[in-house]
Amino acid sequence: MNNVFTPKDIEDSSIQTSSNKKSMHIPDYTVSQSGMIDHVLSFALGFLGGFIVLFFFYKIIILSILGGTFFGVINIFLADQKSIDNRIKKLRTQFFDLLEAMSVALRAGNPPLKALESAKEDLMLIYASDSDIITELDIIIGKFYNGVALSEVFLDLAKRSQLEDIESFASIYSTIEGKSSRADQVINDTQAIIADKMEIEMEIDTLMMAAKTEVNIMLVMPIVILGVIGYAGAGFMDVIYTTPIGRATATGGLIVFIFSYFLARKIASIKL
Repeated sequence: MNNVFTPKDIEDSSIQTSSNKKSMHIPDYTVSQSGMIDHVLSFALGFLGGFIVLFFFYKIIILSILGGTFFGVINIFLADQKSIDNRIKKLRTQFFDLLEAMSVALRAGNPPLKALESAKEDLMLIYASDSDIITELDIIIGKFYNGVALSEVFLDLAKRSQLEDIESFASIYSTIEGKSSRADQVINDTQAIIADKMEIEMEIDTLMMAAKTEVNIMLVMPIVILGVIGYAGAGFMDVIYTTPIGRATATGGLIVFIFSYFLARKIASIKL
């Protein structure tokens, strides 16, 4: 596509780029945005869970505290990774909305730059000004003013977000950039693919919701049984806490419990 800029457009773009240069930052989607409070809460939840489990299996306060601390630290990293995954998932939904807005603007006969600016105006009605997609649009428009091809900008976004959908779109767009007027068709096709993926994921989540609930109940039940029998069993479980064979049995049960927990998380994590 051939884009013609007047001297006034170039002057306005240079002013806009220089004014946003200080406030613009490149998001790193491999780093969690969780703050100190989030880390404290994650540690507290991990510590509480680890303490309860170890106490019911061994009834040793010191071991429960040390184990709870260990699981609390592990839970911080798990929570950070979950935060990163949720952020990337939100970005894909936001990118889907961006493609929709761009497609409408391109079909109206706007060049890519105007389509991006029009899409930004539309998305600012939906998302906050500090949302990832608005930040990325500022970066894309700024680089576009500086002569960077849209395909390169989208490919950079794909590398930072590790989103296959954006990478595929950037690769396809690079083959037609400046050579064809079918950019709106490419955007529509990419949007349809992302929509199909999101629909499939929602269907899978719906189908697995009952199974996930059952797995969570099955993971909690051993702890409940140990607690009930341990405190209401009139010494029935004392052999577990006082003999070497009982300790070994408790350790084996704990290993199976931890393995089952992480296996359940792995199975429940569906990625398309």
